[in-house]
Amino acid sequence: MKRDGKKIVAVVAYDYQMAQIVDRAGVDIVSIGDSVGSNMWGQTNVLEVTMDQMVLACQGVRRGVKHALVSCDLPYGPLQQGTDEAVRASIRLVKEGGADLVKLDGAADYPDAIRAIDRAGIPVFGQFGITPQTAQRFGGIAAGTDLALQIKDQLMAEAKIMEEAGASILDFTNSGPEVGAEATASVAIPVIGGLGGGPWLDGRIRVAFAAIGYMAASLDDSNERYADVAKISLEAISAFADDVRGGRQIRGGGFVPPTK
Repeated sequence: MKRDGKKIVAVVAYDYQMAQIVDRAGVDIVSIGDSVGSNMWGQTNVLEVTMDQMVLACQGVRRGVKHALVSCDLPYGPLQQGTDEAVRASIRLVKEGGADLVKLDGAADYPDAIRAIDRAGIPVFGQFGITPQTAQRFGGIAAGTDLALQIKDQLMAEAKIMEEAGASILDFTNSGPEVGAEATASVAIPVIGGLGGGPWLDGRIRVAFAAIGYMAASLDDSNERYADVAKISLEAISAFADDVRGGRQIRGGGFVPPTK
């Protein structure tokens, strides 16, 4: 798609229902992020999520996707524990979870693992920049695109390292327009991005919940999005509760014959 100048559309989804919806919308990649732990299950950060949890989430999304590629994040741990463990975990995401490719956060630090996973026949989706799993070394994810400018040479080198090691596609988090555009032009493989990204990349990735305003936090913020599903849901469930408490039949609750 990069050679043809076509932008790649990627969406992060965590469950069977959302997977069906985004697949029907015609996205190119459906990605199960390690953010599933915090966004679906209330964990405090992405480092808590386990392999078992990622496999379970991947299975649900895989069942809902018929056309797009399915990517699944390797959670924090296997990659850091060594190449053999990273390969074993990646194979598990493919065999048990049904993933088409495996996403590695901070992959540039582990080129041997990229090579080994690629050699096992599993496409690698490498993530770099100021990312969820690496943000702590930079003082947090809020460091953002300003920091990317300061460490531009390092980030450019990381893109090259991952490409040369065999990665198929890259996710540049917090790229910003200057570093993002240069990194995208410097490698032959596609470079997409979510937070801090833009049209200077080969495509975009966004969490479906954020795009449609599904998160509970969306009830009280004014962030830009494509819908306000949380507000619609709150109104709908409030109306349902009013009907029940008012002794009225609920919508979709079946026919109730009129009283004589």
